[in-house]
Amino acid sequence: MKRRHFLASAAVGAAASAVAAPAIAQSAPEIRWRLQSAFPKSLDTLYGGADLFCRVLADLTDGRFQLQPFAAGEIVGTFQVADAVSNGVVEVGQATTYYYVGKDPTFALPCDVPFGLNARQKNAWMTHGGGLDLCNEFFAKQKMYALPAGNTGAQMGGWFRKEVKTLEDLKGLKFRIGGLGGQVMQKLGAVPQQIAGGDIYPALERGTIDAAEFVGPYDDEKLGFNKVAPFYYYPGWWDGGPLVHVMFNLDKWNELPKAYKAAVHAAAAQVNIDMLGKYDARNPAALRRLVGGGAQLRPFSQEIMEAAYKASNEVYDEISAKNPDFKKVYEALRAFRGEEYLWFQVAEYSFDSFMIRSRGR
Repeated sequence: MKRRHFLASAAVGAAASAVAAPAIAQSAPEIRWRLQSAFPKSLDTLYGGADLFCRVLADLTDGRFQLQPFAAGEIVGTFQVADAVSNGVVEVGQATTYYYVGKDPTFALPCDVPFGLNARQKNAWMTHGGGLDLCNEFFAKQKMYALPAGNTGAQMGGWFRKEVKTLEDLKGLKFRIGGLGGQVMQKLGAVPQQIAGGDIYPALERGTIDAAEFVGPYDDEKLGFNKVAPFYYYPGWWDGGPLVHVMFNLDKWNELPKAYKAAVHAAAAQVNIDMLGKYDARNPAALRRLVGGGAQLRPFSQEIMEAAYKASNEVYDEISAKNPDFKKVYEALRAFRGEEYLWFQVAEYSFDSFMIRSRGR
């Protein structure tokens, strides 16, 4: 009797499995998409974020949802990634979205703008300040859905062939700079240049440009800028906490099962933490090596900082007057920034200032 009961139960279980298998297959389809990064493979921080995102996503879906990452230029170039995603040439892109301000200046706001938010504040705005929803309202008009997947932290002001002590020194300066920082620099008399990361070194070496900013010590050392431009300025006031995004073609995103969308969010969140941690851990030693090798650290003068801040606000007013998408997102970001710095000046700034003064004691 017990044997017959066991066999009957086994038969029912087998039948249930036969019925359940197709349902499982339907809810967890096998997907193979391509991800085009805006960065070269030599940058294990930025391109490394794309690689990590693809690996984590595959792990979370037991290998059923796989993205194949491609470095800049392997399918399209750095400045064509947004169009490639929007037009369905690739399903996914990874980039700093301010590369695409030529399409619409609103592209800068999800990433970074001059005198914006620092890295922690940017994550707070995105996750609890309404930033993510606001930005995706804009991205939807570009046929995309995007998520933060990395942050460099505050960047350096870049490498200069000659010193820039005053505003006069910026006049006519050919400066590689991305995003709205270029428009601000133009107001200050510089000549902004949009150049992909892998093309900056030869442009500096040949004197085609006079200065270039990219990220910070760890990446800049890899790209060798210290060999062709000795003066290293700080801070990168146009990049206080720039986010890297993964951008999905909107139609493809909407086709994904709910579980896969959740896996994408989880993978992006992990990469977001990992990238910032990697930069914070590796920049100090890289800066020591650069200075030890002859790089000359210089702060931007108070005159330049004040003029840049004033010019930035003028740029925002000018764009807002013509672009309602930009105005909507920027006003939300600006209001959040005011509250954040009200808080940061109390505890964060006080603690950091004391610890900086006490370093080495």
